[in-house]
Amino acid sequence: MSSTSQSNTDRVFIFDTTLRDGEQAPGATMTFEEKLQVAELLDNMGVDIIEAGFPIASNGDFEAVSEIARRSKNSVIAGLARAIPADIDRAGAAVRLAPRGRIHTFVSTSPIHLKYQMNKNQDEVLELVTQSVTQARNLIDDVEWSAMDATRTPIDYLAKCVEAAINAGATTINIPDTVGFSVPEEYFAMFKTLIETVPNADKAIFSTHCHNDLGMAVANSIAGVQAGARQVECTINGLGERAGNAALEEIVMALKTRGDALPFHTEIDATHLARASKIVSAACNTPVQFNKAIVGKNAFAHESGIHQDGMLKNAETYEIMTPASVGIKETSLVMGKHSGRAAFKDKLKDLGYELGDNAFQETFVRFKELADRKKNVYDEDLIALVDDEMGSIEDKIKLVAMSVSSAIGGDHTCELTVSVEGDAKSVKVSGTGSVDAIFNAIKEAVGANPHLVHYGVDAVTGGTDAQANAHVRLEMNGKIASGRTAEPDTLVASARAYLNAYNRLLMERGASAQGVMAG
Repeated sequence: MSSTSQSNTDRVFIFDTTLRDGEQAPGATMTFEEKLQVAELLDNMGVDIIEAGFPIASNGDFEAVSEIARRSKNSVIAGLARAIPADIDRAGAAVRLAPRGRIHTFVSTSPIHLKYQMNKNQDEVLELVTQSVTQARNLIDDVEWSAMDATRTPIDYLAKCVEAAINAGATTINIPDTVGFSVPEEYFAMFKTLIETVPNADKAIFSTHCHNDLGMAVANSIAGVQAGARQVECTINGLGERAGNAALEEIVMALKTRGDALPFHTEIDATHLARASKIVSAACNTPVQFNKAIVGKNAFAHESGIHQDGMLKNAETYEIMTPASVGIKETSLVMGKHSGRAAFKDKLKDLGYELGDNAFQETFVRFKELADRKKNVYDEDLIALVDDEMGSIEDKIKLVAMSVSSAIGGDHTCELTVSVEGDAKSVKVSGTGSVDAIFNAIKEAVGANPHLVHYGVDAVTGGTDAQANAHVRLEMNGKIASGRTAEPDTLVASARAYLNAYNRLLMERGASAQGVMAG
């Protein structure tokens, strides 16, 4: 495959769809507050276009897109819309407060979609393209049009649709590999043909949007850029439907690291990538695989003796980019129970944290407690500890004491005491398992029964003394709240995460904990 002639300063626009396509991944739904947090992060790290959601999907999605649009400072904020008048109007209303808004409308073009999903012929769909783009352009100047399932669409018909969309006012043309069907050579050829043969192709920016069903989303996206596309649609951690989307961090670092072969650049501040990965993973309760490129736990880890020897002599022997370039620190084991406040503060600063005096003191006490119980304290442990402290709230209900007993084929019992705004209450409750007994005991102690939407536990680091990172999501009276806590004891972490989520529910409702118990 040969690339088209490009200058060394050719810019690629990054279109992030974590909040729309990413959130459509099973189990990845985010709360309103989590969406705002992710959007702010994307805006600050240099993402050019943020697809904030699908406004017609629900009132919640509309409100989230509207608020993100209102708060945006740098990014274009896009709302997705089908080729349906109500969709387009709703998307236009959602992004109207953005300093720079975009309507992204789409329609299927492949024969299989036209026959089984659209129940329309090619001429009818072609007319829909013109109608939908025209309507969107009457509402806003920035309109993107997408041909859903483009890679399974005959190229001659696809070219007609692209020409019609541009004539109607589309400023960006997206050619998605909706089902991850294409290979790089095919995707390159498709863009090259469209850009060179569609008469008005020079009046729009062409965009890639690749899914990872065959594991080629990033390769296909880069092939599209080599053929002339100047926008790439992607998500943090490659989150998305089925096998996911092209991963933003992989696209950005491929262009940054291989400028010799890929003479293009983005405006993304790559030092935010590791942090973005962590925030999205937590918000969506979707762990990142250890060997995930760029941001995985093992991406900059070396265990082989040969590799370690090379790294000690020159890091470039086995690392083609530095950990710092993506926001990851190389040091893994430096802190222990003998470390003092000065060393601890310096380490936190090295990890990118600067805490106020009270927060620092509380975190230092928790660090000392952790160091007494845990043989090795890694950077990941400290990050989890600080994030837990920074994410904490003034709890109305606190865990005072807990004892759990289990027996194979026998009872699982939890005996715990909670403090409710200063008043202690003790209960003893059974369950089908240890965690079930703990959650049942908490519900009895606080006198409420929220619905458990999600519960999960993963290890922050390796080893039997690893901290357990527990995350819980609860729903009550239409409100959803998430809680997470890192502790060496899995059962204690689970209890504290549950209480953290429940306290957030109380905070959202403005309720008194005593009032809840009295009720």
